[in-house]
Amino acid sequence: MNEEQLVRAVARGDRAAFEELYRRTSPWLAVRLRRRCADEQVVAEVMQETYLAVWRAAGSFAGAAVDGTAVGWLWTIAARRLVDAFRRRAHDARPLPAVEAAPAAEDEVLAGALSDDVGGALRDLAPELRQVLQAMVLDGLTVRETAVLLGVPEGTVKTRARRARIAMREALS
Repeated sequence: MNEEQLVRAVARGDRAAFEELYRRTSPWLAVRLRRRCADEQVVAEVMQETYLAVWRAAGSFAGAAVDGTAVGWLWTIAARRLVDAFRRRAHDARPLPAVEAAPAAEDEVLAGALSDDVGGALRDLAPELRQVLQAMVLDGLTVRETAVLLGVPEGTVKTRARRARIAMREALS
């Protein structure tokens, strides 16, 4: 069974399918969350909330996620749960530990999957511009969610998104 079939089986209450979905996707999801948050407790809470949401809402999966797959749907849920966790922490006024920006395998694969021109333009973007593009375009987050995720004001996100679009346009022309 592929992930989409597993989600549909989970929607029918199949615990074995849920366990298999978790076994296949949780390592990848944990790594992706850790790239955005260094607090293991927050990552663990987000993982738990994500899979609880998957169990409860598997029937709403229609293949219309960010990339049309169950994995994209799962990441959308997790990214939104992470933003919620950041909001809770900001409200409690406890800062989250920062993660040092390091080139990630995900970024390398993305750049390699794109044409040479687009991949090169993406690699040449300043890291803060690339982060905004990743959050808004690849992860499908809103400006507000991106601002919370990156810990910057919404206006900064908008400015960086505009600068990234201009830089990409110039690099590709």
